[in-house]
This record gives sequence, C-alpha cells and structure tokens, in this order.
Amino acid sequence: MHAASEGFLSEVRSAWPRLLRVAPRFLLVACLIGASLAAVSFVSPSASPFGSVVMAQEGDAGLDAGGEDAPRPRKNALVYIAESCGWIFGPVFLVLSFIFVALLAMCFLQIRKAVLFPPELATQFEQHLEAKEYQPAYELAKNDDSYLGHVLAAGMGKLQSGYPAAVEAMEEAQGNEQMKLEHKISYVSLVGALAPMLGLLGTVQGMVDSFKTISDNPGVAPKPDQLATGIATALVTTLIGLWIAIPAIMFFQLFKNWLEDINATAADESTRLMSRFQSMGKK
Repeated sequence: MHAASEGFLSEVRSAWPRLLRVAPRFLLVACLIGASLAAVSFVSPSASPFGSVVMAQEGDAGLDAGGEDAPRPRKNALVYIAESCGWIFGPVFLVLSFIFVALLAMCFLQIRKAVLFPPELATQFEQHLEAKEYQPAYELAKNDDSYLGHVLAAGMGKLQSGYPAAVEAMEEAQGNEQMKLEHKISYVSLVGALAPMLGLLGTVQGMVDSFKTISDNPGVAPKPDQLATGIATALVTTLIGLWIAIPAIMFFQLFKNWLEDINATAADESTRLMSRFQSMGKK
C-alpha cells in the first residue's frame, strides 16, 4: 500500500508542470460553467437545468384570504442540493469531484502518443543505428523517461545476449509500462465505483432519518415537510453519485481503449526500430 501511494505521488509530481500550464484553462471553463448555471438558477429557477424547487410556506392553512393557494417562495436549486447533502455528504462529494477532475487532467496529459512515443526520440535513435552508433543510441533511450525509451533501452541492454533475449527484454519492459498506465487509470475506475456507493449510503441515511421522524411521533401522521429532509437526502445523494459515476465509467473505458492502441503501437514501433538486429545470434 505504501509503495502504491508513493508511486501515485511520484506520478502527480511528474505531471505537475504540465498541469500548471493547462490548469488556468480548466479553471476558466469551470468558472464560466458554474457562473452560468448559478446565474440561470438565480434569475429564473424554472429555467435551471436542475429544475425549480418549491418550498412549502410556513403556516397552518397555506391559503390566502380569498381561499386560493398562497404563493410559495422558491429556493435556488443549487442551494437545495447543498442543503440536502448536508455537512457530511456535501464535502465528501465535493472532494471526490475535485479528485475526479484532477485524475482526468492527469490522464489526458500523460496518456498521449506524443508523450509516450516522442517522435524526436524515434528519429534520433534510428539515426544512431544507421550510423552504427549503438552506445549513443542506448544512452539516448536510457535517458528518455518515456514508454518508448524504456522499451528500447531494455532491448539494447540485452543485445549482447542476442536478438531473442532483446525481444524478451522489450516485452517485459512493455508489460511493466502497461501496468503503470493501467495503474493510473484504475483510480478513475475507483471513483466510478465509489461514487454510487456513497450515493447509496446517503439514500439509506435519508430513509433512516425519515423513518425516525415517524417513530418519534407514534400515533400521529407526520407532515410532509417533516419527511422532506430525509427523502431529499436519500434522492439527491443518489443523483450526485450517479452524476459522478457515469462520466467516470465512460472515461475509464475510453482510457482503456487508448491503452490497447498504445500497447499495439509500442510493439510495432520497438520491433521496427530493432528489426535490424534480427540476424544477430548469441555471442
């Protein structure tokens, strides 16, 4: 567990410079979307994408002097969602959302062919091989901290034992790199599995609160507004859990498909660059 956490922290530290370059764009888009939703909900609750939330008017009759329904105040939908989540589920979902966005940014920045297979590395490596500069080619691949660099360095390091040994070393290095990438996207899958479970926990908590309200007043039918708080917690937490889980599952499958394409590209590119040593036997 300690090794896994250290690996995750090292990945975050390595991606931090790239995150800083794109973070202002993500923050600007998020602020614009949040401000737009808040403005729409505040100006016209009925036009809010979350729908309007009608709060029952305090009082006994709820009717005006003419016997018609009295106007009831409307509450902003975002405020209603925050109040329904409460001080426990609200911060939990907020933190989980920030983690999910950070994971998406990290995956989009790191799981790219331009990062994993630098074109300049393949070009310079092939130039060294054509000039029969094998040691500089090995040093170039060894000093490059990329998917392709690790695979080529592993193959070049085993060339003295023959081409089959080099191929075996490249396959082993490719398996290690594949495991690292799968480890990164597994956190996205974890968010997708954890979010609905938290929503289910909120559902159970809300229903317990509602039934507790009924049991605290035996023989008396509770008013709807007395049960509304627990029911709101039960439904809203489930809704937010699904809001987080559905995109997480979708992006996890997307990243998984990307990894399959990346692994196929790694095998083809490394085999192409090292194919000139196929005739080499054991020394």
